[in-house]
Amino acid sequence: MVAYKSKMVESISLPPRDRRERNLEAAGYNVFNLDADEVFIDLLTDSGTGAMSDSQWAALIRGDEAYAGSRGFDRLESAVEDVMGFSHVIPAHQGRGAENVLYGTVLSEGDVVPNNTHFDTTRAHVANQGAEPVDCPVDRAFDPDASDPFKGNFSLERAREVVDDVGPERVPLVIQTITNNSAAGQPVSVENTRRVREFADEIDATFVVDACRFAENAAFVRRREEEFADREIDEIAREQLGHADAVVMSGKKDGLVNAGGFVATDDADLYERCKQRAILYEGFPTYGGMAGRDVAALAVGLREAVEEAYVTDRIDRVAAFGEMLADVGVPIYGPTGGHAVYLDAGSALSHLPAEAFPGQAFVCELYREGGVRGVELGSFAFPETDRPELVRLAVPRRTYSREHFEHVAETAATVLEKREEVVGFEIAAEPEIPELRHFTAGLEPLA
Repeated sequence: MVAYKSKMVESISLPPRDRRERNLEAAGYNVFNLDADEVFIDLLTDSGTGAMSDSQWAALIRGDEAYAGSRGFDRLESAVEDVMGFSHVIPAHQGRGAENVLYGTVLSEGDVVPNNTHFDTTRAHVANQGAEPVDCPVDRAFDPDASDPFKGNFSLERAREVVDDVGPERVPLVIQTITNNSAAGQPVSVENTRRVREFADEIDATFVVDACRFAENAAFVRRREEEFADREIDEIAREQLGHADAVVMSGKKDGLVNAGGFVATDDADLYERCKQRAILYEGFPTYGGMAGRDVAALAVGLREAVEEAYVTDRIDRVAAFGEMLADVGVPIYGPTGGHAVYLDAGSALSHLPAEAFPGQAFVCELYREGGVRGVELGSFAFPETDRPELVRLAVPRRTYSREHFEHVAETAATVLEKREEVVGFEIAAEPEIPELRHFTAGLEPLA
């Protein structure tokens, strides 16, 4: 049952096909370069694109814009402690700002950082400190047909191989991302988090949880991990996050806001060190690059994210979207995760080799055929990594209805019908940072 009703609407329209064709060419066949007004249904990301609740809007209007010591920060601090269990909070303008604060504080040249799977900005922040990001997914993480309940888990076996290879002194930090965005949004079990905690203790490393989608992960834990079948979502979240030394958070995901993020910890020394870097890069520690109104809305959003009605509807809505796509023959990664449906572009466009970027080709065809914007998360986004050719259709929170998702499924089915006509791409221009090339690189269709 839907857990909310609409109180505000926005008109959208599908641009004509010839205009969509011109838009693609002008964008260098990179949908990040499209104007949002030229997109009919925007599934590029679930980060900051959702609809806020009436309670959040009320908090937004009543926000305190004091530079230091605002009442909004007090409410955020209280929400983080109640919902996530951490007493120290350092706000940032968004998740990557929080990553800069934390990873810039604890990492040095030559360090090695295991993660169940690094996402793009995390990988870039680790590399930017001169450290080496190493992915440690479980064996079947990238098998789209495997039905394992926790394909997002961290592989302790792979991580121990890393430590054996480089030595524990070069591994000061271990990260676990929940849910595992780069592995198709798959959840992570609490038992796996406990084992990663033990591993971090063994090598005397700081254990960080990337908690962007912690509430969605907790909902999967309750459904799939027997120990937690009768526990409340907020209890599960606190249990899982409680094993970490710190969390890095984009409030634009399970904070249910359009801007903001934070680092949270119970480690007083780490808090003080991060706070100084935050002052340099983000702002005073009680606003951290956010407007006071956004701090207040985030405090409300964190509490709403663990409400039973909301998070159940969220998980079920994404699953229903995945079923629509599968029903029309679109190969998807299963089981569906909590924030997006991932299409198996390598299978859908099997005539295109990886070097022709089949995922990016599918993304462009979704826009060409139906004005739908998704994002490639395969060899274009993650060069020199062994990733499947996936297309992520991220679902903004509390935004689109069933009819919108039906349009996306119909569009994807049309792309499949014309698959033999779809051509691949080559890169025409790219930035210097390879981990971030998919944001701005330009492409050209292959002859």
